[in-house]
Amino acid sequence: MDGEHYFSAQPASEMRERTIGVVLQGERFELTTASGVFSPGGLDIGTAALLANTPPPAQEGALLDLGCGWGPIAIALARRSPGAQVWAVDVNERALALVAANARIAGVEVRASSPQDIPAGLTFATIWSNPPIRIGKPALHALLEAWLPRLAPGGTAWLVVAKQLGGDSLQRWIGERFAAEGLTVARTATDRGFRVLRVDRVRPQTSTTPE
Repeated sequence: MDGEHYFSAQPASEMRERTIGVVLQGERFELTTASGVFSPGGLDIGTAALLANTPPPAQEGALLDLGCGWGPIAIALARRSPGAQVWAVDVNERALALVAANARIAGVEVRASSPQDIPAGLTFATIWSNPPIRIGKPALHALLEAWLPRLAPGGTAWLVVAKQLGGDSLQRWIGERFAAEGLTVARTATDRGFRVLRVDRVRPQTSTTPE
């Protein structure tokens, strides 16, 4: 991408837009992508694997697309859960503009936000993410440490990670790092070299006192 990363907050390259045809939830849309964002040429394989191997999200509450890019995951969340609040988060300002525009094209409501604009204390019933693996392991771990704990009780996060880029080691790290915080992790699918991981926040047991 012209020597810059899609996780730059303000891409320095000239913004070259293009229109692509994308099928989301069985319907075709003509959406806009641009240089300086993730996978500008179309729906990438990892995101396709996530969308094909993930059950319906929560039907109410707040839902999160973490690292939204130009918006296919956020749009799919909003189409599958029209009664929920869908948040699309990215550090890339160009991506946020695109996801907002594409949501309007798709006829859904998506709240495109930078991380610092998410309300403090907001928790999520569902998180879907094709996380930015290429930011490096320390930054990726910091990203997940910031957002996975924001799963609501009983909430679930679905992550897709290429096996060759550390999908198995990331699963082990999540299991070790978050066990004490009530999060569990499991691999639910392998699709075209990508691992689909499920992270659950265990709902606290309700204690009962004998009469």
